[in-house]
Order: sequence, then C-alpha cells, then structure tokens
Amino acid sequence: MPADLGAQPTGRRRGRLRVYLGAAPGVGKTYRMLDEAHRRRERGTDVVVGLLETHDRPRTARLLDGLEQLPRTVRRYRDTEFAELDLDALLRRRPELALVDELAHTNIPGGRHAKRWQDVEELLAAGIDVVTTVNIQHLESLNDVVQKITGVPQRETVPDEVVRRADQIELVDMAPQALRRRLAHGNVYQAEKVDAALANYFRVGNLTALRELALLWLAGRVDEGLRDYRAVHNIDRVWETRERVVVALTGGPEGPTLIRRAARICDRTAGGELIAVHVTRSDGLAGASPGRLAEQRSLVESLGGSYHVVVGDDIPETLLTFARARDATQLVLGTSRRGRTNRFLTGPGIGETTVDRSEDIDVHMVTHAFTGRGRLPSLGRRHSRRRTLAGYAAGLAVPWLLTALLSQAHTALNLTTDALIFQLGVVAVALLGGAVSALLASVVASLLLNYYFIPPVHTFTIGEANNFIALAVFAAVALCVSTVVDHSARQTARAARATAEAETLSTLAGSVLRGADAVPALLERTRTSFGLDTAALLDPATGEVLARTDTPAAADDHPETTELPVGADALLVLTGRRLPDTDHRVLAAFAAHLAAALERDRLATVAAEVEPIRAADRMRTALLAAVSHDLRTPLATALASVGSLRSPEVEFSAADRAELLALADESLVELTRLVDNLLDLSRLQAGALTLHLQPTHLDEILPRALDSLPDPDAPVRSLDLDTAPPVLADPPLLERVLANVVTNALRHNAPGAPVLVTASAHAHRVEIRIVDRGPGIPPEDRDRVFLPFQRLGDTDNTTGLGLGLALSRGLAEAMGGSLDVEDTPGGGTTMLLTLPAATEAPHAATEAPHEETR
Repeated sequence: MPADLGAQPTGRRRGRLRVYLGAAPGVGKTYRMLDEAHRRRERGTDVVVGLLETHDRPRTARLLDGLEQLPRTVRRYRDTEFAELDLDALLRRRPELALVDELAHTNIPGGRHAKRWQDVEELLAAGIDVVTTVNIQHLESLNDVVQKITGVPQRETVPDEVVRRADQIELVDMAPQALRRRLAHGNVYQAEKVDAALANYFRVGNLTALRELALLWLAGRVDEGLRDYRAVHNIDRVWETRERVVVALTGGPEGPTLIRRAARICDRTAGGELIAVHVTRSDGLAGASPGRLAEQRSLVESLGGSYHVVVGDDIPETLLTFARARDATQLVLGTSRRGRTNRFLTGPGIGETTVDRSEDIDVHMVTHAFTGRGRLPSLGRRHSRRRTLAGYAAGLAVPWLLTALLSQAHTALNLTTDALIFQLGVVAVALLGGAVSALLASVVASLLLNYYFIPPVHTFTIGEANNFIALAVFAAVALCVSTVVDHSARQTARAARATAEAETLSTLAGSVLRGADAVPALLERTRTSFGLDTAALLDPATGEVLARTDTPAAADDHPETTELPVGADALLVLTGRRLPDTDHRVLAAFAAHLAAALERDRLATVAAEVEPIRAADRMRTALLAAVSHDLRTPLATALASVGSLRSPEVEFSAADRAELLALADESLVELTRLVDNLLDLSRLQAGALTLHLQPTHLDEILPRALDSLPDPDAPVRSLDLDTAPPVLADPPLLERVLANVVTNALRHNAPGAPVLVTASAHAHRVEIRIVDRGPGIPPEDRDRVFLPFQRLGDTDNTTGLGLGLALSRGLAEAMGGSLDVEDTPGGGTTMLLTLPAATEAPHAATEAPHEETR
C-alpha cells in the first residue's frame, strides 16, 4: 500500500526534500547530487550516501571519495541476489542529509515498501533531509506521453505529487546533441550499448521532446509556487512576470481580427502567452455561433495559444476575474457592434464596463469592420406573422372584453379588484404576442380603467389623487410584469431550442463516426432531424444525384425546396416543409459535416486508384533492377565454367574439373532461385500473384541472409533481434533486402570493424538498423545511392552494377516499408529499414537484451 504522504511523528520536524530532475539518463543528475553532498559536508553537515548508482561511470565514482556510504542490504529474488537501500540502518544512523538515488525505483520484494519513494517519505517523516534524482519519463502523469514519443514503456513511475511537494526541484539540463556526444564517448553506457542507445531511445527528436516536457513541467511547478505565494500573502494585483494576453471572443465575425491583433501583441515580447476566452451565460443560452467559435479556436491554437470557455452572467467581471487568475497583463476586446442609438437606449456596453473595472490590466479596444453595424434591440420575441397579428388584436380586444364583463359586476367589485383583473389580462396578452402587444394592452387597459371605473366615470379626468396614483402604479406594474413574462418565455424557448440543437449535433457527430458510409447516414439524419420528405446531394454542374434519401410517406403536392452548398462540388437539396430561419444555423453544421464526409470519400477513392499504380511502378523498378543485377553474376560464372570445361586447348585435372562443375552447379542453382523470384515478381506486377505477407521473425531471417553473402565469415553482429516483434513481410524478399544492405555495409565498413544489425519497435512499426563504421555518405548524395548504376565511393568496380540498394528500397516499399540513410554517431552510415509490425507476440522474447556475434 502507498505510504501516507503526510504522515510524520508528532512534534518532529519533517525533513526537506531536494530533487534533481532530468530529461533523460546521462544528463548529470547523480553527479550534481554528489557535488551538492560535498558542498554540504564542507559546511559541516552530517552527510551519508544511503544508496547511489554510478553505472560504472568513472567521474561519478570518483566523487564518492570522502563521503560515508551506508552498506546495502541484500535480498534474494528468483535465485538472484540484489543490493537495496537499507532503510532501517539509515533510520538508526539518522544523518542530517541522506543521498538516495533513483526515486522511481521499484524495490525487490521483502522490504517494508514497494517503491523507493515510499522509503524516502519515511526518511522525511523521521526528520532526515533527503537529496534524490528522477527522470521526467518516470512521472506518473507523463508516462503515456513518453511512451508515445519514445516507443518504450516506463514500468517504474512515481506520483507527481511526491515530486511537487519537494522543497526544492532543480532541473539538470543538457542539449540533445551534447548528451549524444557524451553517449558516443562512452560517458553514459558501456561501449557495446552505445550504438543501440543512440539509434533508439537517444535520438535527437526523442531527447528534444523529453527536454521540452521537463521544462514545461517545471515551469508549471514554478507557476504553482508563485500562485501559492500570492495567495498566502493576499496579493491580488497582477505580477507581470511575462506578457500574457487574453483575447475575449464573442463568436462574432470580428473574432479573427481580434485574435491576430492579440497574437501580434504577444510576439513583441519573448515568452508571451496568448489566451483566448469565451464567456457563456450560466443559463446555457449562448447566442454565439458554434461554427465560428470552432473556427476561431482552431486559429488560436494554430498561433500557439490556448482556448478556454468560462461561465458567468456578469461578462466584464468574469473576463477580469479570469484574466487576473491567469496573471494576464493585457486584455483585448473588440469595439461594440451596436450602433449609437442602440448604445443610447441600452447604456454602456461590455467594453466600457471592462475598461472602468480593469485597474492594473491594460485593455485594448480593437476596431474592426463590423463596428457600429448592429441592429436596435428587439422589444419582444420573434413570432410568426400570424401570431404577431393575433397578439396585437388581443392587445386591443382583451381590455374591451374585460371592461364589458366588469361593468356587469361593478357594484360588487372595488377599484383594486378591477385593476388586478386588467393586469391579469395584460399578462395573458404578453404570453401570446410578446412585450409590444402587452404594451399596447396596458395602454388601452389604463384608458378604459380611467374612463369606466375611476370617478368621475365616463370622463378622462381623475377626481382623487389616490386614484391617480393607483392608475399610474397599475400601468407601471402591468408593463413590468408583461416584460418579465415575455423575457421568461423567450429564455424558456431559447433553452428548449439550445437543448434540441445540442442533442441534434451530438447525434450528428455520432452518425459521422459510425462507419464508412457517412454520407448516406448524414443525409438520413438531416432529413429526419428537420422532418423533411427528401434530402439529396447533387452535382451543381451536371445535376447528377450523388446520394439521396426519401421518407416512406407521401410528400405534399407542392413541397418547399431548400438548397445549401456543400463544399465546392455538391449541393444539398431538401424538400418538404418550409424551414424557419432559426433552423439554418444547425443546417449549416450538417452541411459542413457532409462536406467533410464527401472530401474524405474523395481522398479515399483517389488513394485507392493511385496505390495499384504505385505498387506496379515499384515492382517494375525492382524487376528491372533484379534482371540487370542479380542474374548477371551467376549466369556469367556458369558460362565461364562450362566454357572452360569444353575448351579442347586445356587439359584439366580431375580436381579442377570437379571444382569447375561445382562452381557451375552453384551458379545455376542461384540462377534458378533468382528466376523463380523474378517470375513471382512479374506475376505480382501483373496482379496475378499477391505478396505472401506473414509474421516474420528477424532472428530467423538474418542467418539465412548472411548465409548468402559472398564471404560467409564476414564480421556481422546482431542485437535485440529476438526481442523485437515480428514484422509483416514476405520472407524471401526480406532475406534479399537484408543480404543486399549488409553486403553494401561490409563493402564500405572500416577494416576489422563488425557490421551491427539491431531492431526495435516504435508504435506500429519495426525499425531495423544496419550500422557500419565506414566513411559515411554526404547529405547531398543520400538520395543518389538508391538510384540504379550508382556506386558512390566504391573502389571495386568488378562486382555488380550498383543496383543493390535500388533493388532493396523497391522491395521494401513493395512490402509497405521504407529504406533510408542516417548518420552513425561517431562516424559511418546507418541504413534504416522500416517495416510494419505483425500483430502476434514477439518471438522468444526475454527480459534482457540478447546479443549474437557472427
């Protein structure tokens, strides 16, 4: 069970933890830890080395001189003895400072804790300061990210919280090129492991990505520390540690202008951060266009910024709270799209209010092409024409109807009751026709109430002040109540519509992801979602129907038709009921998904048409190369042997005749094998034969390839072939590729140096490296080595026509792989053969790397 991170003996000072964090092994974490130990020891601190791994590095081992080392405890596991940290002995010794290397290490069973970081937690709880080391790939939160980058799973991890709670975290940094030089010089691993490490885990791209992860993780830790400090000291003002620019997006058309302006502000200072934010109201009734917001989010992310959505009803306060929480120094807003009359009627807008409250944040009001082009505010809901006319009619008729009814019961009711009944009528009109109809009803009701029910009756004069006040209150209350009712009804309608749109778009996304037949599924979803009779995709140039779906029920005699462009090459035609304007926004989302589905289908069709041509071209090239190159040597040898035997001018001994016959027989056997392969290749090119792709184990193919070399005793060493997963390949073709590439490496290798063949898995591919220590290939000549009749750097012009690498690349590509050139660290050339990995488990896999030397 994990140790309690916060547990410690009562009344005892908790020890302080210092962590040296590195991006990869070999950057110098342990060296820096020992250097710190010597510095502390010179200042009088009691320092003990609890456990430290030198990995046979001489410079690191020398730094142990003068430091007290605690003996390790030995534990036996599976018939093997392992040396581990003696936690109990270290607790009894109770130094002021303990060095404990490799924080993420998994302990051998038999100790008190499963993980070394739990040992460290117990030391800290006992009041002992600890200095330790850890690599970024061992942090739990980054474990899967590192595996995707390097292709190597990390089984030993430490919770991020353990490292985050350290009192000091120091990054030990080194450039990837410098680390690779250290590796090549033998300062990190033993010589026999250097080539494999440089070719796999310690590639420049891997190290660069790991370095970035380490820097970003530590930067986040620094930000956390800064926020905690400000919170403890109640510091609310912004600290301008670096420029952070927040751009507020409304989903309007001015968004791209604001984003680009904010990005230019960021670019003026090094380390600037672009942050985009959209504020949505807490009721979920956002009036912004989802399509525009999605496009603007993509633009922000393409410029290196981040996108956020926050909820709040007071938009200026929400924006400023978000900006202060992110330590933003500048806030970018667009000028209002409202016109002058609109601003006069509704008061100051979001921009003016934000500027008034901004305090220590600079606010940029950016003008754009849509400034002042907004419309007047709507006084009510947008109803159909019929319902709007009905509301106006009710606004006139309902007060008269109530007047007629109340006149009959006038003696039984007082003025207060009459006014309340009129108010109820105004509210009913508001529900029917909106605020404008209610306003009309309140005016008519006020006049009728004055004329028929307020003394003196049948006049528009008011005899008592109380009656005047009552009439005024009635008019005000009627107007306010009708406005509130209308607003509530509008919010309810918008909420229902927003829910329906969200459900529709969610179903739409599911339809797209459900399979290859996305276009018919989307068309059917479009027709059913909008309740239409027919949905069809047409070619706008020819009118040809690309796809169509119909309802089983009979359509109207005169259906309405709606047309919407889908990309540049299709037209969506919908027939059935007339679609209201409010449906067109969601319909545009359907059209966008249809355009994407059509484009995907088009690209898939093009790829399917091109692939056979590419495959035929690759096979044709390989076939011609094989005819010119591989048939020539055995044919010439056989002809020369037979010709010599038939010559009447030379008398051969029995031994010589046997040798010539054996040479001819060997050449003819080789010739037969090559002809069989060429026939298979020709059938494959003609489409009459498919490749026999099957899971193929490299440790079985390489020996057969080496047996076909001109010199069967050539120095070739293999590493990790038996632990690599099988590849999906044609075994005879793969054998020929390996034989050609190894032969080429031997021809250019340094005298006496072996050629190394290694393999490793990365994602769904297997990379096979053939490494030599020759003069290397200049970058400008790397593409030329794969062209026919190129023999760059060869001193022997008697063997072959320079087609071995051309043939090998053609065969590799025919099997779905590739063949490329890389530099060998320290000098030489590495041929990188990449093939797809098969799905079955690795053949004869073992825990430790296995090496064979030929």
